[in-house]
Amino acid sequence: MKLDGFGIMVDDMAAMIRFYRDVLGFEIKEAEDTTNVFLEKDGTLFLLYRKSDFEKMTGRKYSYCSGVNGHYEIALSVDNYEEVDNAYWKVMISRNSD
Repeated sequence: MKLDGFGIMVDDMAAMIRFYRDVLGFEIKEAEDTTNVFLEKDGTLFLLYRKSDFEKMTGRKYSYCSGVNGHYEIALSVDNYEEVDNAYWKVMISRNSD
């Protein structure tokens, strides 16, 4: 069995696109002006779903987990420790520019 993709619900689609595209290097596979954004990296499809659009589509309001109990984890592989440091600083620089 191979993981082909996964998705998460987001509040701020633009910020999440910038982070995954510009900081982590994901490629956008579908137009950004939709309610869902399809990103891809190294053969894995990653879907972002805007919470407010999902609620409009279903006609319902949902309560979402937050804090530690509502966290998401994504594991990304790197070849060496230097790549970890480079990725960390890229995230920190991006975070300070918002």
